[in-house]
Amino acid sequence: MRKFTSPALLVATHNQGKFEEMVALLAPFGISAVSAKDYDLPEPEETGTTFIENARIKAHAAAKATGLPALADDSGIEVGALGNAPGVYTADWAETPNGRDFIMAMTRVQQELDAIKAPYPRHARFCCTLVLAWPDGHDEIFEGVMDGQVIWPMRGDQGHGYDPIFQPNGYDITFGEMDRWEKNKISHRADAFKKLVSLLEHA
Repeated sequence: MRKFTSPALLVATHNQGKFEEMVALLAPFGISAVSAKDYDLPEPEETGTTFIENARIKAHAAAKATGLPALADDSGIEVGALGNAPGVYTADWAETPNGRDFIMAMTRVQQELDAIKAPYPRHARFCCTLVLAWPDGHDEIFEGVMDGQVIWPMRGDQGHGYDPIFQPNGYDITFGEMDRWEKNKISHRADAFKKLVSLLEHA
């Protein structure tokens, strides 16, 4: 595993909330983080069929464009009874001509589960893949998961995406009902970050 020795890191996201989460994680290591938005980078087309492929596309595009090491993630929800759909197409299920509609996407999950009379509990998991890429083409991969179940009706207005229908194992509330920073401590992204942190600690 390559050591990370750069004082600066580009976080390849245009999502401000995700960027702030990563900045908070990187701060204890004295790493200065900048976002893709700061560099006015275009968002590359995510043509991969796996989380790793899409995270790699974003990380390598940003590293090549800026000459900085770049960190990107790709994440989504996998519902066991639906053959792990929507998976890598998690955001696609929410796409409309007028932007993303996650209420529509969550309703689709519920309708498809009901259509096949999926038994309870309806297992699901959030997955996150982080890719740290260098301008020379090298990369390191870190994967994280959070297991839980799909619940209905939707509960909570915190978080984003599919959070209101996902209840993590060991909790009686959904991600949508959970304080944002509390969620960030236990989430699939936090799991992947723990592995990334082990690389930073040995830099």
